[in-house]
Amino acid sequence: MTSPTIGRLRVDGATLHYEVRGRGPLLLLIPGGAGGAASFDGVADDLAAEYTVVSYDPRGLSRSPLDDPEAQQRVAQHADDAYRLLELLSPGAPARVVGSSSGAIVALDLLATHPERIERVVAHEPPVVEVLPDAAEHRAMLARVQDTFRREGLMPAVAVFAAGLRRPGDDPVDAHAATELPPQATARAERTMADMPYFIGRIVPSFMAYAPDLDRLKALSDRLVLGGGADSRGELPYRPAAFLTERFGTELIHFPGGHTGLSTHPAQFGEVLRKVLST
Repeated sequence: MTSPTIGRLRVDGATLHYEVRGRGPLLLLIPGGAGGAASFDGVADDLAAEYTVVSYDPRGLSRSPLDDPEAQQRVAQHADDAYRLLELLSPGAPARVVGSSSGAIVALDLLATHPERIERVVAHEPPVVEVLPDAAEHRAMLARVQDTFRREGLMPAVAVFAAGLRRPGDDPVDAHAATELPPQATARAERTMADMPYFIGRIVPSFMAYAPDLDRLKALSDRLVLGGGADSRGELPYRPAAFLTERFGTELIHFPGGHTGLSTHPAQFGEVLRKVLST
């Protein structure tokens, strides 16, 4: 794996850690969950053959500390962070943007607020559950997650959250289950777990309450590719992408694996990504 060039960018209320690989048109990768820039390690080098690939740790995660550790998090502010990176690294030239999960929510807001800076957005399973007809059920689930987090702690809350994302009838996931990981992946997993309280406590409730401007996104839908996991049909994070493509009259692109296909099937995921970025 190629060592990236590391940069730091001061933004309002935080300092962002970002990584740059390759040469060519700018491709900004916005991670989801608590994974940070490392979420894209499996695809970044291949993409760097065609693009200047920029990945980063969103504010509050890993190597991007907040000035105020208790600051409330808002999608609009995270989207402004992404915009500041575009302004720094691709001034004046429209860029391509890929977002996964909560990062895909940021990518949608970035497209809606700064379309002049965007050539194409690929949003993989943005969990914008407020667009769904049964949004009230998911609001109640998210409230249970926060209540469990306050009363019982992190892992019970993660278990409630994971249960709320599954298809009805799927087997429960053991939030404590351990798997054998290579050293680099182990270090990444440890960093992710260290960031999990911030993700569950601050990102999940704010981001999953976000309601995108559907009329605005429909008007920009020729620049928007919505993706879902081939193995996650019917799961909660998949459903908004399917709903939006139907609403916009566009095609839902299926990526290998499920919601975390970027990590479980990186080579195949990267292949599909290259195709949709270039068409």
